[in-house]
Amino acid sequence: MKALLLVFATVVLLVLAMAVVAREATAQDAPQDAQCVRERAAMVETIRTYARSAAGVLGQQGLSERVLEAMAQTLRHLFIPERSCSVAYADRPIPIGLGQTISQPYVVALMTQLAEVAPDHVVLEVGTGSGYQAAILARLAQKVCTIEIIPQLAETAAKTLRDLAYDNVSVRLGDGYDGWPECGPFDAIVVTAALGQPPPPLIEQLKVGGRLVMPVGPAYTTQQLTVVEKVAPGKTTTRTVALVRFVPFTRSQN
Repeated sequence: MKALLLVFATVVLLVLAMAVVAREATAQDAPQDAQCVRERAAMVETIRTYARSAAGVLGQQGLSERVLEAMAQTLRHLFIPERSCSVAYADRPIPIGLGQTISQPYVVALMTQLAEVAPDHVVLEVGTGSGYQAAILARLAQKVCTIEIIPQLAETAAKTLRDLAYDNVSVRLGDGYDGWPECGPFDAIVVTAALGQPPPPLIEQLKVGGRLVMPVGPAYTTQQLTVVEKVAPGKTTTRTVALVRFVPFTRSQN
């Protein structure tokens, strides 16, 4: 009887030990989207607040729920070096190294809204950076092609997007001025660096009815966030939306 009780007790202890190990493994392997939940929700509410005061920019419809949902679901803390919840979801730009930044969340949401991305769209992003804007666009579009000129950033962004299963994003290393003709034509183009005027090759690769959103103006000062809409072959309309400050558009030395 004692032997039976001993065996039973051993089995119970083994089961309990396995349960503890399982709980520890579950905690270690917990989905990344379970992290920073409170901070991410606060970020979205901040974006909503800004959007309500920007009716002149966004119109009465404000920010769409699709864009807000994409912002709520995308794990911004995984796209910055610190991976800190408090840093990632504050409404401010964040340095990502090599003289580059990740834009403040409201500006990301605003540019995404202005691009008017639909589920069947093919989108070009120029200036991948950490990959965060591409991840937002990937939740809204059928396909995203993104170009980054800095090798270290392109490699890191591609790995992050791949690890997070953004299978509809392609990352290319190169000069984004000439766009990516093989990936286009594009329903929307988002440029995340400032230049004196929109690059003509990007306008050429834009579909009729498509939009290009980018900061236009000199480097190291404020620029105009600009929307260029292609209304017919060879014909566009342009409007400025807001003052912004972006890093300069980097060109290849070749």
